[in-house]
Amino acid sequence: MIDHRSGPSGIGDERQVLRQFLDYQRATLAMKCQDLTDEELRRTAVPTSNLSLLGLVRHLAEVEREWFRHVIAREDVTLVWSDQRDVQVAYDASTSSRSEAFGAWEREVDVSRRIEAALESWDVVVPVPRWEEDACVRVIVVHVLTEYCRHNGHADLVREAIDGVTGA
Repeated sequence: MIDHRSGPSGIGDERQVLRQFLDYQRATLAMKCQDLTDEELRRTAVPTSNLSLLGLVRHLAEVEREWFRHVIAREDVTLVWSDQRDVQVAYDASTSSRSEAFGAWEREVDVSRRIEAALESWDVVVPVPRWEEDACVRVIVVHVLTEYCRHNGHADLVREAIDGVTGA
């Protein structure tokens, strides 16, 4: 695995630092999927789970779409793989391909970056239907960051089960 990530800067305001950490975690997910075939990317770590690297990419595409487009930008969009707003459906990547999963994920990351950059402030408060309360954008960005951190831990385990590769 070649590490093309650039780490977050030690200097910056809250928004710059959190944006850099989120981008670092996005790059970590992509790195965990480097140099693998579609079949390897669909492979699960344990027989009792459908969790694969492609499933994680698909899931995080849905996370980006749900939180940035649907919640923050209030776009009337369905999810990519579920018409019932179920981001868990994306885990089943048994018939998916790198181009399909990464195409959707990269598009959603690009849109998320544009939505976030256009905001004057992260103090904007939006309704969050799944939480049944309002939240400021800052809380939502931190939530998305924690989603990546948690799932990149899963990606570590899945990648190691595929070919023994471990590391950042």
